[in-house]
Amino acid sequence: MEFLKLLSSVVLLLACICCLPVSCGESSTTPLPHQACSSITGSCEECLKNVSCLWCYTTNACLDYPARNVLPPSKLCRLSDARWGVCWVNFEALIIAMAVVGGILLISITICCCCCCCCCRKRSSGPDRDEERMVRRREERMQRSDERKAERKTKHDEIRKKYGLLSKSDHPYSRFEND
Repeated sequence: MEFLKLLSSVVLLLACICCLPVSCGESSTTPLPHQACSSITGSCEECLKNVSCLWCYTTNACLDYPARNVLPPSKLCRLSDARWGVCWVNFEALIIAMAVVGGILLISITICCCCCCCCCRKRSSGPDRDEERMVRRREERMQRSDERKAERKTKHDEIRKKYGLLSKSDHPYSRFEND
C-alpha cells in the first residue's frame, strides 16, 4: 500500500512539474502588439517574446512558426537548431524530454491500475480463503496436539507399568478405598 502512495505522489509531482510554465529571462506583463516575426532583429530572447515566432540558430533569424505543422519543417530550420518558447531548449531535446515524461506517466498509470486491480481482487476473494486456511491450520494443530497427548499418555502408562504403579489395586492406599 505504501508503494501505491509513493507512486501516486511521484506521478502527481511529475504532472505538476510538467504543467508549470517554463520561462527564462525577463517576462513582460503587457502583451506585445502582433508584429511580423521576420521584422524582429536582435537576439533569441527578443524573438521568443512573441509566442508565434521561432528562432533558428543556423541563420540567426526570427521566423514565423508554421502553425499548420506541429513541428517546423527541416527546410525552414533543423530541429536541433530551432528554438521556441525558451532559448535554451531545442526542439529535439523538447521532443525527447516530452516523450520520456509521457512514457513515464503512461507506465506509472499502468502500474497503478494493475496494482489496484490486484489489490481489489485479493480483497474481494481473500478474507474467505484466509479464514478457511486459518481454520484448517487450527484443526491440524489441534490434531497434532491430541496425537502428542496420546503419545505422552502411553509413555507415562508404560513407565507406571514398569514400576508397578499402573493398577490401582497395587497402590498402598487402594485397600482403604475398597473398604
